[in-house]
Amino acid sequence: MEAIKAELEQAGIGEVLYDVPLSNYTTWKIGGPADVLILPESKEQLVAAIRLMNKHRISWTNLGRGSNMLVSDKGIRGVVIKPSGGLDFVRFDGCLVTAGAGYSFIKLSVVAGKEGLTGLEFAGGIPGTVGGAVYMNAGAHGSDVSRIFKSAEIVLETGELVTYDRDDMKFSYRHSILQEQRGSVVEATFELAEGNRKEISAVLSAFKDKRRQTQPLQMPCAGSVFRNPPNDFAARLIQEAGLKGYRYGGAQVSEVHANFIVNAGQATAEDVLALMSHIQSTIKERFGVELVPEVLVVGER
Repeated sequence: MEAIKAELEQAGIGEVLYDVPLSNYTTWKIGGPADVLILPESKEQLVAAIRLMNKHRISWTNLGRGSNMLVSDKGIRGVVIKPSGGLDFVRFDGCLVTAGAGYSFIKLSVVAGKEGLTGLEFAGGIPGTVGGAVYMNAGAHGSDVSRIFKSAEIVLETGELVTYDRDDMKFSYRHSILQEQRGSVVEATFELAEGNRKEISAVLSAFKDKRRQTQPLQMPCAGSVFRNPPNDFAARLIQEAGLKGYRYGGAQVSEVHANFIVNAGQATAEDVLALMSHIQSTIKERFGVELVPEVLVVGER
């Protein structure tokens, strides 16, 4: 990285930071340093950054709000790219809403509701960015991104700028093609429907109240840790196995929601991984069910 440091700083790709603790950028408050953190503030800067990485064959990792990601204690080698600034926008065109990769998914559900558009209510409790939500086909309350997705502008790892529609994205449960074909979302367009503002607001309020009652929002966490197995719930299995409150180091199975692991005090990534492994082996032994992680584990081990 030292060899291209001057090129990075002169490339007009946004702010470039070095040796940055990623615990400051994840909702778990866990993670070692990134060699380089780039904060592009426009589509042009994001494209230029990825093209520069491709030119020098430097590995890079996308980072949104860090709400569904566990960064290792040794951190991430290479470059981390976090869209910011001008990629935090929203615009409306009838029933179509387009938002930048860095825009809050929760905020998007609220502003869409104020516009009298329904379809995004499920996003009211998903603490990530639009880019991250598209990447993982985020969902809740019986709906997900694929139900309302129209298209997205994406920078592939080659630096090519493409537009993908719903079929191109190969959506499935908590999955999109971007988990195999690397790329970074620039912006996404969702197709909503006209609705009643008061009814939409009531649904969002009900979801918010339920979230406050059933999720440990006052503690550092990363949302659901495991995917729900077919016709069941990971939280039910974990609770039934008596693991609610189980602790390893600073990581603890939430007393509020069994499919959340909270940072109960100076937790490390290794604490979380050890606790996840214990949960998986316990559930496998007790119920014969393989729990699949929903969180993305990244970084040097």
